[in-house]
Amino acid sequence: LQLQWIKGRRSSSKVFGSFWVTRFVTGNVIGAGILVAPKGVLKYSSMNVGLSLCIWAARVLSAVMTSLCSAEIGTTFPCSGANVDFLKRCFGNPVFSETLDELVSAARTSRQPSPASRRVISIQPLYSSCSAPNLPKKCLALAILWVVGILNSRGGKEITWLQTASTALKVAVLGLISLSGGVLLVRGRKENVGGFQNAFAAEFPEATQYIEAVFQGYFAYSGGGCIIFIAGDETQTDNSKCILTALPLVTVLYLLVNSSYLTLLTPREILSSDAVVVMWSDRVIPSLTRVIPFAISASSFSNLLANIFESSRTTYIAGQEGQLPLLFNMLNIPFSPFMSVLLLVTVASVGVVSTNLIDLIKYLYFASSIWSLLSMIGILKPRYQKPNLPRPYKVFLPSPLATMATNLCTVLIPLVKSPRIHYVYTCLFILSGLLFYIPLVYFKLKLVWFEKMACYLQLLSNICIPNVSVEQMSEVETAKK
Repeated sequence: LQLQWIKGRRSSSKVFGSFWVTRFVTGNVIGAGILVAPKGVLKYSSMNVGLSLCIWAARVLSAVMTSLCSAEIGTTFPCSGANVDFLKRCFGNPVFSETLDELVSAARTSRQPSPASRRVISIQPLYSSCSAPNLPKKCLALAILWVVGILNSRGGKEITWLQTASTALKVAVLGLISLSGGVLLVRGRKENVGGFQNAFAAEFPEATQYIEAVFQGYFAYSGGGCIIFIAGDETQTDNSKCILTALPLVTVLYLLVNSSYLTLLTPREILSSDAVVVMWSDRVIPSLTRVIPFAISASSFSNLLANIFESSRTTYIAGQEGQLPLLFNMLNIPFSPFMSVLLLVTVASVGVVSTNLIDLIKYLYFASSIWSLLSMIGILKPRYQKPNLPRPYKVFLPSPLATMATNLCTVLIPLVKSPRIHYVYTCLFILSGLLFYIPLVYFKLKLVWFEKMACYLQLLSNICIPNVSVEQMSEVETAKK
């Protein structure tokens, strides 16, 4: 009876309203980077304090434009993992490679600064006299990863309150840092305000360094596009208001936190530290030196949770569109794409265990920029081909154009400034999706052994394929026309 209940659903349960979406965007944008190593912008700004703060403030404009473009995609194609559905309708089936990138991104997720810093910082207080060994770090990372997988397979209810608690913790930690720095700045001690009296006194960087500084800030706001992945889990929400509420809040916190760091630490000290917040707490609140790392670990836990949550929706919709086996287009009792979550967590676990994972994973941001560029082209293409397509939210035209320019720079500048063979490998990896697409999707090659295994896994996992209601089917057909 429970499985028959699932068959009336096209996607996971719609449990997220506007307030939750705002919290989700806020928590997803705020990562451990601002707490651990906010030195990329300062480094490429030639340690110019005033310029680095201006870059932090200016980056929000690009982040808002990118997120609003994602909001149009998510509302025009209201399904989970709308990026796959959207790119397929704009460019055809060969965008199967985007799904493959999303799978390997799970391995990248397990090794990005946020999760990596989490597992290092949280275990380092136990090894005060030496560096933490690799084995405990990997075991902790695997434990966290599989806990995240279990929570994602439990459906949206658990994720809702976990994201709420984590976002509150992040804002509280950033608020504490900001308030402490503000108090010291107002007290006006000479060593604290000296760096702000001549904020632009340092030399200005060259044009190439300035662009590098801008791109360093790009990743601090990159979580705002998560709306495109969770559109099918939302109720009737105004995504534009959620974005315009969350990102300015994050920007204010980022500016205050950077000001607090610069109030207590010199630019050279920030550049020399791998955990700026730990150095900051040693000088301001020494009693919290051991507490802060665990607070970072708990707060950044939600970033990994959100990454798996988003990527599983992409894999789910790829199974629904026939670009992945039908097994991944199945829901369990809590309306979660269980097999998609299991696949992503397994791939990510390989990324944690492997000591020498393919260097390609480091360059998937390059691939992400390519897909983002295609998404912006996909927004403009239907404007002329299908002007009557229902669009609950229509982004202002300069936004996708400006985002296209940004992504084009992200793709071209690394190739021109520091060409490496890894970028060729990345492009070949994107095209390698055709090796799977041509036999399995285009020619519909059936693997008997896989179908038997899929049947066994379906029974073992207690999952089934959801049907599409008449109302949902009409929405899909309207989008196709």
